[in-house]
Amino acid sequence: MSFVRTYTKPKVFGVTVLAALVLGALAGFLAKSAGLTWLTTTLGRIGDVFTSLLQFTVIPLVFTAIVVGITSLRRLGSNRAARLGGKTLLWFAITSLISVLIGLAIALVFKPGAGVQVEPSQAAVERLAARDPGSWGTLLETLIPSNLFAAFTEGEVLQVVFVSVLVGFAAYALGDRAAPFVNLTRSVFDLIQKVVGWIILLAPIGVFGLIGTAFATYGNSFVRPLFSLIAAVYGGSLLVLFVVYPVLLRFVGHVSPKTFFGKAWTAIQFAFVSRSSGATLPLSRQTAANLGVDPDYASFAVPLGTTTKMDGCAAVYPAIATVFIANLFGVQLGVWQYVAIVAVAVFGALATAGTTGWFTMLTLTLGAVNMPPEVIATGVAVVYAIDPILDMVRTATNVTGQIAVPVLVARGEGLIDDEVLNSPSEPPLLNGPRETGTSGTAPGTGTREVVRV
Repeated sequence: MSFVRTYTKPKVFGVTVLAALVLGALAGFLAKSAGLTWLTTTLGRIGDVFTSLLQFTVIPLVFTAIVVGITSLRRLGSNRAARLGGKTLLWFAITSLISVLIGLAIALVFKPGAGVQVEPSQAAVERLAARDPGSWGTLLETLIPSNLFAAFTEGEVLQVVFVSVLVGFAAYALGDRAAPFVNLTRSVFDLIQKVVGWIILLAPIGVFGLIGTAFATYGNSFVRPLFSLIAAVYGGSLLVLFVVYPVLLRFVGHVSPKTFFGKAWTAIQFAFVSRSSGATLPLSRQTAANLGVDPDYASFAVPLGTTTKMDGCAAVYPAIATVFIANLFGVQLGVWQYVAIVAVAVFGALATAGTTGWFTMLTLTLGAVNMPPEVIATGVAVVYAIDPILDMVRTATNVTGQIAVPVLVARGEGLIDDEVLNSPSEPPLLNGPRETGTSGTAPGTGTREVVRV
């Protein structure tokens, strides 16, 4: 037990993950340069197992978290709940607008892709061209499942979100009559959180395999010529992460950025290595509560943000990647095409729900600026080669926004407990499960969740 306690301390866990990152990169370079097929295969299997562990938790997490979140708003009253929902969506849009403008500014100043010569494999182009591109029509067509259970068994996250919202509001409307269902859903959510807590402990092993596979597969053949894209995406994402959010937290949320990152770092770090906002959801939700956000509101806002609030994947990245692909193929973008990029980032975040959100959002943006289909397919195939490297910082940025926005809204609504905010708290899910208490009431349960700090 002493080893587990030491291992789960934030600094020890962080250093372990960083060491795994470096060792994985070195192992990948070794496998690539020395032609060690067995090492490449081993790294791939490690990464695949870790990814599978994360993915199988996403669907039940999304469903149970959204249902629990919506029903938790009953304690706050219907009028206040509606106001909170509106303000949350407004701040989602505001921060998305800021993020996409930063992405465009970086792309226009540094011109990633200009003068770059990259030729993707024909197989990659054909494989990606065969996938359904992002479009408003596709979004509407796939929003409503033809079969309730198919949405869950086929892993259609957007459809699961739709079903979850309907069920959540139905349970909200039924009140005490839905209490048994709400209690069961809350229990399942707690069970999934426990499983995710165990998976988090495997993060160093998982990141070793994922990073190793990326370097063993691609090496320098794609990373070096595409370094301008990597630098632009990381630069834009880090500006949003470490400049935009801290400024908003300081002057709008009246929260010290040091306090925010001190409590949110475990969730941000896990998002970086796991590349999954959905798998990070329990950590994000508990982090928001540890920052003093009312637990009932956090239970609603964070799951909503997990599926619709993606400043990395839906704003910074598609803006930079679209300009990169345009520069790569010598396509000149006009003023109205830049306006289209901004509009898609602000209003199209819902299309990013799911593990392939970056693909949907990028192809949706490329289609909005009228890129030829062959350019879209080839351009996406080029950036796909380094997507694991880009996805890390994109997801970390997504998760930071999913925690920061509820803090901003909660401050404006008087739903932040400053005593909890300024008190030390354990890293979410690393040092044991979240506890429940009776300091309030949750809808139809007679109890209210309380995160002990």
